[in-house]
Amino acid sequence: MTRIDPAVLTADELVLRPPAVADAEAALRMLSDPDVVQWMPADVHDLKTARGWCRRSADWDGHATFAIVDDGEALLGNITLINIDLEQATGEIGYRVAPWARNRGVATTALRAVTEWSFDALSLRRIQLFHSVANPASCRVATKGAYQLEGTLRSAMVAGDGRRYDLHVHGRLSHVQGPLSDMHGPLSHDAG
Repeated sequence: MTRIDPAVLTADELVLRPPAVADAEAALRMLSDPDVVQWMPADVHDLKTARGWCRRSADWDGHATFAIVDDGEALLGNITLINIDLEQATGEIGYRVAPWARNRGVATTALRAVTEWSFDALSLRRIQLFHSVANPASCRVATKGAYQLEGTLRSAMVAGDGRRYDLHVHGRLSHVQGPLSDMHGPLSHDAG
């Protein structure tokens, strides 16, 4: 596991910080929302398990989970960087937005901020993002966050309803260029 130093980010009117136990009540409401249960479920069913979820999310061992809050500390969602591989300089990102915060650009703003932080603070070169093809809102967030649609993974996810869904895979590369950043770049052309 990769231990990550917790960080606090600001982006527009949002603050992105490690989750706190004080977020548990709002987290329980968010994680109980039917859309969240369908696409990004968590094993949270009461206030006690919500507190545990907040504590685990705040322990950045192998992941970096940010609570997305407004300037009044109201929980709006969360965003997590997982599958962090510092040797390969890659990671995977996912997000949830509470129903009371949707259609306000919260996910897109958080995605851009955490992506840039991942490239700068962790020196990642590639981050990928997966979402169900049946979740067009998540696709819009990925696209607005400058993640290119790279393809479809067929029947790759069992969602909250127990059915299998295809996944879109999006990817974003860091601004850092070099021999490892693009296998189709000058180095591969020079070999021919």
